Amino acid sequence: MHLKYESIVREPLVDGEKDYHQVTEDIISPIEMKPGRMWYVGFFFSVALLLFGVFSVAWAVYWGLGTWGVNKTIGWGWDITNFVWWVGIGHAGTLISAILLLFRQGWRTGVNRAAEAMTIFAVMCAGQFPIFHMGRVWDGFFVLPYPNSRGPLWPNFNSPLLWDVFAISTYFTVSLLFWYSGLVPDFATVRDRAKTKFRKMMYGLASFGWTGTAKNWQRQEALALVLAGLATPLVLSVHTIVSFDFATSVIPGWHTTIFPPYFVAGAIFSGFAMVNTLLVISRKILHLEDYITVGHLEAMNKVIVLTGSIVGVAYLTELFMAWYSGVLYEQAAFQWRILGPYWWSYWAMMTCNVVSPQLFWVKKLRRNIPFTFVMSIVVNIGMWFERFVIIVTSLYRDYIPGSWAYYSPQWPEVGFYLGTFGLFFTCYFLFSKYFPVIAVAEIKFILKTSGESYKKKMKHIEDMTEEEFVHVIETHHEDEEVPHHA
Repeated sequence: MHLKYESIVREPLVDGEKDYHQVTEDIISPIEMKPGRMWYVGFFFSVALLLFGVFSVAWAVYWGLGTWGVNKTIGWGWDITNFVWWVGIGHAGTLISAILLLFRQGWRTGVNRAAEAMTIFAVMCAGQFPIFHMGRVWDGFFVLPYPNSRGPLWPNFNSPLLWDVFAISTYFTVSLLFWYSGLVPDFATVRDRAKTKFRKMMYGLASFGWTGTAKNWQRQEALALVLAGLATPLVLSVHTIVSFDFATSVIPGWHTTIFPPYFVAGAIFSGFAMVNTLLVISRKILHLEDYITVGHLEAMNKVIVLTGSIVGVAYLTELFMAWYSGVLYEQAAFQWRILGPYWWSYWAMMTCNVVSPQLFWVKKLRRNIPFTFVMSIVVNIGMWFERFVIIVTSLYRDYIPGSWAYYSPQWPEVGFYLGTFGLFFTCYFLFSKYFPVIAVAEIKFILKTSGESYKKKMKHIEDMTEEEFVHVIETHHEDEEVPHHA
């Protein structure tokens, strides 16, 4: 017999003997139960970090940016380094949601919800750094292009810093819509299972009266496709515009045309690594191993090794162009990066971002969960060093030796950075407690083509003779588990 279904050679995307009811139970029940001790420990630790961050920012705003380690030569320190790093982490969510949806990649269903949430939280963390970097944060509204009564006082539209305002606010809005529109059917499921009036009311409001009719599904899928079409160019444009913060300047080490594609590849690289970090923790704590499978993590690792290799080529291209240009200052900038007082940051970047991901060419390591977890952290350490190298080691050796300086972060900067981790993980813990971490509706959509139990049944049916198959159909014609479309 020949049947139309996904190849049984392909790895299942849902492990175990699952039916629709079991999927709902596995993913929704953690929301309905009291969280375990590990959740409380993580949540309170995150809140403590967040409060320390709030104190550090309040200190810097009250006393001024002199409390930071920045100086006349190095005007951008940890603040802009961390801004670019957080924006990069936010890239994977929209790429998984939008581009993989348009390309009909089934494996995205297990990871897209957590990745989209991560995008929103990461952009929330990133947006704070440029605002507080202004120093006089109460004048922050001047970056917004609004008509005013102050005469010709308009933002500089030629500045990529203003383009950042537009790019990141648009990116945040589209990502939020994408994330929320996918949550609506799942909120309705939680609403229908709710035991208390308050939960029923809150999830009922969140689900916008979803009833699961064909019209509901049609509109939801149409909206997902429209948002995916809007978000796809955003994935490419947001980090391109962030790279223009550097590439449109005339500082040696910055004014280079390779920055836009190199920044986009680096952002996807770091974003996928952070998704891996969160997924490995989530699947363990929430017992979702059957839905976030080793196959999902392997697919993520394949993207990491691809983008890591692109980033490595970009680093080598930068070195080649500095040498080939014959510009003394450009060559000196890279010489100071590699052999100057900050040599350790450059070599940490090269080791973490270029050398270590190449281990993922080995299939055993790609499918090893502890190794994947460690590597996901190593990659993001390396990507943080990349941003630090681009910013600090391009600035600390000025044209005049009298302006040479060294930058060391002060405690308010470190506190601000740790505070954004507190914000990120506080939001993620709350998300994992009150929202389904995996898209229930999307898992059900792929269950009968990519579920392990259904693949086994299909294999059994494939091996039948035509007479045996007809007999099964006649005997079990009312059983939904026998495929009618055969």
